[in-house]
Order: sequence, then C-alpha cells, then structure tokens
Amino acid sequence: MHFNPYGGAGAQVAADLATLAQREGVTAAEVRAAGQAHEMVLPRIAADDAERILAWGRRLHRVFVAETTAERVDLVNDLLAIAACRPNIASHDGKAPHLHYSSEGAGVVERFYAYTAGGLAHLVCEEPHRLGVCAREGCGVAFVDTSRNGRRRFCSTRCGTRVNVADHRARQLAG
Repeated sequence: MHFNPYGGAGAQVAADLATLAQREGVTAAEVRAAGQAHEMVLPRIAADDAERILAWGRRLHRVFVAETTAERVDLVNDLLAIAACRPNIASHDGKAPHLHYSSEGAGVVERFYAYTAGGLAHLVCEEPHRLGVCAREGCGVAFVDTSRNGRRRFCSTRCGTRVNVADHRARQLAG
C-alpha cells in the first residue's frame, strides 16, 4: 500500500517516535535517526530538544492505540492545533517542489511536530484503520499498516511468528 508521500513518511516518523517514547534512555541520536530514516533532513538534536520530541511521541502513541476513528480524529486535531502547521511549498536539495508543514526557519522540535501531525492527518483522512500497535504481548511497537489488505496485527513477521508458535504449542499441550 502506498500513501501520499508526505503523509506516509510523516506517519512513519510518528510511529517510530511513538515507539521510542515508550522506552527509557533514548538518546538524541536515536530521535534524529527516527526522522532521518524517513527522509527528514535534520541538524544535530540537543538533549533538551530530544526530550520535548519524546514527550510529543507519547502524545503520538495515543493516536496509534485509539480504538475508533472518531477518537483518532480528535487526537490528531489536538496535535495539529499544537503543531500550528503552516503549509508551504518548498524546493531544496535538488528535489521537485513539495509540501512542508512548517516554515523554513522552524526549529527541529517544531519540524517534528508539524511533520508527524501532518502525516497522521493525511493517514487518518485516507486510511484511519492502518494505524496500530503490535498485538504481541509486551511488544508495543507502533506501526503504519502498509499491507495490501490492511489487516496487519504485528509490527514484524518475527512478532507474528512468535505468537503463532506459542499458540500452536499451547494447542499441542492442551490436547
């Protein structure tokens, strides 16, 4: 499944931040890498900026665990209000003109806010059921479901296999 290129990448960054924010001891370098993995061009991130971005990630996590579309819409609208997105068309680094949700002079924290809120807004409008958190107990990784049928339950094949093997073994023991 391919999403709007801006919304898709922004939603992917949101998933990565939502997951990182659930861990202890996350470094500024890890926060930066989460953005860079999905096409964000970022400067070095200071520790205090990383903390603000991780706090934002905890807010993003609520969108992934929301049970209804209406709840997701309300949560994303709250994020958009905080992010104070101001869309503009940018052309840099040899790329064709494309949409940005923060001003050119925005700081790194504001860029994360706008990019992730905008990405989630696109996705919630297009395919709200494609946001999720891994169904394997104890995992908790947030993801954007890019599968063809949109019924993904696990963050990875590895987690799905672990659950399926455990279920199979339990059935074998039961009889």
